[in-house]
Amino acid sequence: MKIPMPISAVLTQKSSEVASIRSDATVFEAITLMAEKNVGALPVIENDRLIGIISERDYTRKVAIKGKSSKQTWVREIMSQQPTVATSAYTVEECMRLMTEKHVRHLPVMDGEKMVGIVSIGDLVKWIISVQAETIEQLKKYINGSYPA
Repeated sequence: MKIPMPISAVLTQKSSEVASIRSDATVFEAITLMAEKNVGALPVIENDRLIGIISERDYTRKVAIKGKSSKQTWVREIMSQQPTVATSAYTVEECMRLMTEKHVRHLPVMDGEKMVGIVSIGDLVKWIISVQAETIEQLKKYINGSYPA
């Protein structure tokens, strides 16, 4: 199913507040903030610029499994640098393809140098399901003869 909607349509359905963290924070602070905000990743921002992203996956693979202390490890040590990003002009389909190809679950959305939001794979799946449900409802109305002419 082709979904020509721009990713900005998905962002309008989300809170405009995006939790972020600095690279000089501890991993413990990042994990605590993720838990508080119920998110799986945080953009790492320095001087109003996106410099990386830290995710639960980064924590698990680079701290927990290696026996490091989250209170003694800096975000900059484990964050993914040069994260995969989309622009606000990308379509939902392009974002899904990009996330699948790059094996990422969170995608910062940029407007030039400014981050305007972040979408997760869950956000996109939820959006696609809602579009499909709306299409099904329209088809039912058409079949039943109650679709506006």
